[in-house]
Amino acid sequence: MWLLFQSLDETSPMRYHVYFHLVQIARSVDQMKHVFKDVNHLKSQFATCPPSNEQMQKLLRLLHEALLASKNSEQASKVMVELLGTYTTENASQAREDAQRCILAALADPKTFLLDPLLALKPVRFLEGELIHDLLSVFVSEKLSSYQQFYQNHKEFVNGLGLNHEQNTKKMRLLTFMQLAEDNPEMSFQKLQEELQLKPEEVEPFVIDVLKTKLVRARMDQSAQKVHISSTMHRTFGQPQWLQLRDILLSWKQNLVSVQEGMGAIVKPKIEAKK
Repeated sequence: MWLLFQSLDETSPMRYHVYFHLVQIARSVDQMKHVFKDVNHLKSQFATCPPSNEQMQKLLRLLHEALLASKNSEQASKVMVELLGTYTTENASQAREDAQRCILAALADPKTFLLDPLLALKPVRFLEGELIHDLLSVFVSEKLSSYQQFYQNHKEFVNGLGLNHEQNTKKMRLLTFMQLAEDNPEMSFQKLQEELQLKPEEVEPFVIDVLKTKLVRARMDQSAQKVHISSTMHRTFGQPQWLQLRDILLSWKQNLVSVQEGMGAIVKPKIEAKK
């Protein structure tokens, strides 16, 4: 099937149908890694003869299911985001099931922490006011205590989604730590116990687990019972973060200009002396 797909002319509409069935076969024999690389590569395969919007949606749904079955949740999430991006304001209401599936996949994936972009997707915005959207908002910007309150109020709803409460709690602890790290370059073990609902003996193992994710750079001072933060990935990336990034780049630019001028002041006399 793969040889057939590659041998077809790039302008042939049959390429889509062959690839669709190829994905089905790859899923059944657990060989998705041989037929799907990433979303950009997928688009390049059909650049000359793109399928219709409906065909691409059907293919992306199949890819999402196949990637989840092969335990490639990271790529599955990217495929689902791509799928939701194919809907417009006019037909966003038709994407309710896809939007819910996307949210659930992102929340359940232990490697997905930047959830803010989901809120900007039209089909997800269409869910505003519903519990699934409220739960996503908690994971995007709230702390662990907010999730615990949401779970107590809507326990049956969360369990009915198939989400694991313990895994949710673990993820919210990490997200809460990231949020705290943005504003606190230094945190005491006591503060972490209170904010993350940890026992005293659980603080150090938790920080070690955080450092393994490489989302936060920090060091522990066991004697002072403190954690010193070097840097952290932003939990949300909006206008304030872009402005901060702009200021950093402008500062770097100015520093480079100063270094260049300093080097010029040193080198110029030597060049003139040689003349």
